[in-house]
Amino acid sequence: MENVSFSLDRAVWAFLLAMLGSTTGQPLGGDSICTARPLARYSITFIGKWSQTAFPKQYPLFRPPAQWSSLLGAAHSSDYSMWRKNEYVSNGLRDFAERGEAWALMKEIEAAGEKLQSVHAVFSAPAVPSGTGQTSAELEVHPRHSLVSFVVRIVPSPDWFVGIDSLDLCEGGRWKEQVVLDLYPHDAGTDSGFTFSSPNFATIPQDTVTEITSSSPSHPANSFYYPRLKSLPPIAKVTFVRLRQSPRAFAPPSLDLASRGNEIVDSLSVPETPLDCEVSLWSSWGLCGGPCGKLGAKSRTRYVRVQPANNGTPCPELEEEAECAPDNCV
Repeated sequence: MENVSFSLDRAVWAFLLAMLGSTTGQPLGGDSICTARPLARYSITFIGKWSQTAFPKQYPLFRPPAQWSSLLGAAHSSDYSMWRKNEYVSNGLRDFAERGEAWALMKEIEAAGEKLQSVHAVFSAPAVPSGTGQTSAELEVHPRHSLVSFVVRIVPSPDWFVGIDSLDLCEGGRWKEQVVLDLYPHDAGTDSGFTFSSPNFATIPQDTVTEITSSSPSHPANSFYYPRLKSLPPIAKVTFVRLRQSPRAFAPPSLDLASRGNEIVDSLSVPETPLDCEVSLWSSWGLCGGPCGKLGAKSRTRYVRVQPANNGTPCPELEEEAECAPDNCV
């Protein structure tokens, strides 16, 4: 009986140790567990779709023209967050969103990797010198670090950016082969400027990250304010493709432009966002002129603040006349 009891005790301990070992290093908080093969490599292609046709209002043409900063991202676990909607950004992300300075953000990512072991790798891609264009990079993910986050600054802008927050490239026991996502502008909550070229105007106290929509912020001066639209067209797109080749023999995968349309060259795929004419308030009435004993005429004017585009509402009359009694008749 003692041998049987001893064997049973050993079996129970072995079971408990196996259960404890299986939970070591797994995500907390009910996150799904990735059981895919140890490593996977991906190409990431960022495509800017910020054209004057899709976003005609206050589109930056010079000093500087519309463009994108370099892309900065990380492969990480659920213990790390580069940015998150409705939460405050770090000092490093604030510097990146406002000025495109990546040093502080890089140090934050490095610190998270050293202290929490939550960052597996950092990746970056070159800047795009125009609103429409593309850039690409490679990245490596691990079962314990299967999440991907990145940011790209909208240039020029107060503190606006696009990006991905904690996209999981693992699905249970396998790595995803391809992921394509549309991207929309976000406000970092650190600068209160309304337009692309607004001067620095710090948000005090700091606000959280919010998505910029066609109606929010609701101020008519906002560069993305299009009240006729239910939602903004995507300002960018990102594609992740799993690589089969070894890193040294890597040949960038070609996007299937034949089936999707070339977003960069083919203007037919670019949405035309209507922009309505905006005019100023009327000026004061001018002096009433005319001969004595008869009705005279006075006039007032207004000017165009925003020219219409893409079949938007045309401008109304800019000058108006009315009859009046002459002030100094002749």
